[in-house]
Amino acid sequence: MDIRPYDPADSEALGALFARAGEGSPTGTLWGDPESEADVYLTPYLRHDPASVLLAWERSGPVGYLAGCLDTAAFPREDKLIGDAISARRIMRRPSSAAFFARSAVDVVRDRLRHLPTAGELIDPRWPAHLHINVGPESRGTGAGAALMEAWIERLRDQSVPGCHLQTIVENRGAVNFFERSGFRRHGATPTVPGIRWQGGRVHQQTMVQEF
Repeated sequence: MDIRPYDPADSEALGALFARAGEGSPTGTLWGDPESEADVYLTPYLRHDPASVLLAWERSGPVGYLAGCLDTAAFPREDKLIGDAISARRIMRRPSSAAFFARSAVDVVRDRLRHLPTAGELIDPRWPAHLHINVGPESRGTGAGAALMEAWIERLRDQSVPGCHLQTIVENRGAVNFFERSGFRRHGATPTVPGIRWQGGRVHQQTMVQEF
């Protein structure tokens, strides 16, 4: 298995991998439109810091990717990226996408009325870097995820970054266990995430951090 930074020639293969890599997880798809979801969770990383986007390759092609950011405070905010994607792709015209965002709005209002915290980004100088990682269903358990994480942590240390955080879902126990094996620890509260449903119920955000 080869781990290397993203190259523009990888664009098509990486896009296809992004569309299917989360299958079987609570966040495998959000509003049902991979292209606009990539506009939030992949394309900005290619634009702002392509050297922090790593791919795991086998003979058949890329089987996993890690999209990283060295400084979250300097990166576009998630809510702005989502708003831009909604506008650019006109996804609110699609019934499945519109239903997701309507459910998200209802969730936010209900949580506020109950004085419950809502999931959000972490901006903390102790852990300025963050990442998203996904491995194709057929390559889980092969070491691709661990190899990507090792390469990412090596990059952070080379760049003298003091810490890194990520956000996953409490209910995705396999992901939480993987991140703990990679040296991350759970941090903070576990608020509900608007819009997402998994096995008939709401899900909870789990922030995890690691210092270097």
